[in-house]
Amino acid sequence: MKKIILSLLALVSLAGTYSCTKLEENVLDEASVSGLSDKQLADGNLAPVYAQLPNIFLHTNYFNLQEISTDEAILPYRGGTDWGDNGIYLAMHQHTTTSTDPNLLSTWNYLVQSLSRSVSAINALPLLKDPSAKVYLAEARGMRAYYSMVMLDLFGIVFVKEDPQATSAILRGEAAYNYILKELIAVEPDLLPTVGPGRLSKGAAWGLLARLYLNGAVYRDRYAAQFTFQSADMDKVIEYCDKIISSGQYQLSRDYFSLFNQTNHDNKELIFAVDQRAELNGNNRMAYFSLSGDQFPIPAYPAANGTDGPGITPDYYRTWVSAYGSQDPSVDPRFYKQNLSIYSNPGDSCVAEADFNVNRGILRGQQYGLLRVNGAFVKCPDGKFKVGRLFNVTRNRPTLPVNFTEQINFTVAGSDYNTGYRVEKYEFSKKSTSGRNLGDADIVIVRLADIYLMRAEAKLRKSNDAAGALADVNTVRASRTLTTPPPALTAMNLDLLWRERGFEFYWEMLRRTDMIRFGKYEGTWTEKSDNNVRKRIFPIPQTAVDGASNIPGYLVQNEGY
Repeated sequence: MKKIILSLLALVSLAGTYSCTKLEENVLDEASVSGLSDKQLADGNLAPVYAQLPNIFLHTNYFNLQEISTDEAILPYRGGTDWGDNGIYLAMHQHTTTSTDPNLLSTWNYLVQSLSRSVSAINALPLLKDPSAKVYLAEARGMRAYYSMVMLDLFGIVFVKEDPQATSAILRGEAAYNYILKELIAVEPDLLPTVGPGRLSKGAAWGLLARLYLNGAVYRDRYAAQFTFQSADMDKVIEYCDKIISSGQYQLSRDYFSLFNQTNHDNKELIFAVDQRAELNGNNRMAYFSLSGDQFPIPAYPAANGTDGPGITPDYYRTWVSAYGSQDPSVDPRFYKQNLSIYSNPGDSCVAEADFNVNRGILRGQQYGLLRVNGAFVKCPDGKFKVGRLFNVTRNRPTLPVNFTEQINFTVAGSDYNTGYRVEKYEFSKKSTSGRNLGDADIVIVRLADIYLMRAEAKLRKSNDAAGALADVNTVRASRTLTTPPPALTAMNLDLLWRERGFEFYWEMLRRTDMIRFGKYEGTWTEKSDNNVRKRIFPIPQTAVDGASNIPGYLVQNEGY
């Protein structure tokens, strides 16, 4: 069975690679796999539909587009040697990205390949008699709608076709929005209520419908000076959020950071997620993306360090400072979780391997961790691991402390290895075979806290129901009871809700979409001043436009690029 699924993946991968724009697909002849049951064939047809989802969510793909383009994340040319990449990350942050950006192309390709695989599954599954085929067909159509929703959000277009050999129709604006809406509504009755976070369930469809309705004003009129949020749309947001909340199937997590642990696959707050379990070759790279090259989170792997990737902008950090005034932002358990007691007890510098865990959340100031000399970790006389003050040894800067500063920018000084507060939201996987690959924390797409906050936003936009919105927001805040939860808010409006979404969902690839909906994307923040509304969507990759040039006027570049 495993070999059959792999062969299917290989076939559809080749088809997607060479005919991305038209979404052509080579349908596997059932006779070539004779002897398999209809259930096995159904499994083999569904597997490719989900197969590229982890690649879409790679740190340089969807995260890059959704976070580094915003006021939340910035990735400078570190020390003049790392993350230069011909300036593509600088351009992403400054909204000067061009159609030749390779990360833009890879994101596009994975999305279009996923659409292609979905179309193939949609055509093959009705021919199978196994009872699972009906559910799988709903999942394949639902995932096609999800991939289309991401395409619409990022690039402003949707490809539509039913016949694998046909040329796709291209929809934009309201027509594209209505198509996705119709598809999600159509499949929802046939989806199962429980299939695990890695697959599309009934609750996941409800969550995506709520998100789609909430962003309907944006998708209908992308460049509007002010978005018109229709009352009927907000009613639908509330309706679908109510369905999820009242189902009793999902539960807000007491421990905020457990949502991003290596064991989060069964966390009851997760509604829809990218399945990244190690036994399925998960590849969540978020855990080491932002950390210093001299932070080593797993004692078993002395070569597994951070990459000195993105930090948070001072602008985003200041939203926390402004919210908590005289109190340090760490009073909010979503901001920071201390695991290394050396911060409070410098004498506690020898840690057993099983007890060593790096701190989580937003990391500031001098960092402590495993000390490494000549490629091996230093141990104490009792065999425990030595923990101490870190320096940039791996960067050949042994006198430069790993001391994260608030200021980070694209100047030489602002791009050094110690600049910018860092984020360690997802947990390093202790199941990994190398410390870096096989990161098995599921990447969150929809979770229950977002359902409450989407409902709160809909209440505000529909009828300025501040009391109802406040109750939803405080429900989420009060749920984080493993430690002292953040204090309850006493007022609510759209500006406060915008700030609250930033606190709850940082680093979760929602920021760009949120910024556009709240009218913040043309603002000014560290190293970014472009206010062109055309940058609300990205350019279509030039290779895709060129590949479709044999059909005049078929794939037109987005205006402004």
